Amino acid sequence: MDMPKHGDEAKAHFRGLVSEGPGVEVKPMFGSLGAFVNGNMFAGLFGEDVGVKLDPAGLEELRALPGSGPFGPAGRPMGGYLSLPPGLDDVALTAWVDRARDHVATLPPKVTKPKK
Repeated sequence: MDMPKHGDEAKAHFRGLVSEGPGVEVKPMFGSLGAFVNGNMFAGLFGEDVGVKLDPAGLEELRALPGSGPFGPAGRPMGGYLSLPPGLDDVALTAWVDRARDHVATLPPKVTKPKK
């Protein structure tokens, strides 16, 4: 599976879209970045694409926007996530990322398994 490349500029842009908040952190993931709340991922960067995890209604709303689509590798997109349309401005991108954070924050916190 080919992992798309992106530069420091794309990573900085992604970090700028993630609002600070309780339990929110951005961390490296598979050579890219993921945004997490309480240990659960709510947004990610894959190549130049920003993807978000939303509730079913949010996914339907986002799916209706031209340019949105599957998020992740072409043959194995991530379930429950969609890529944000590339033509959106930063205000709109941040609004979608915040919406994803708010949704994922309602999920039970991720329990870290002890290392063996």
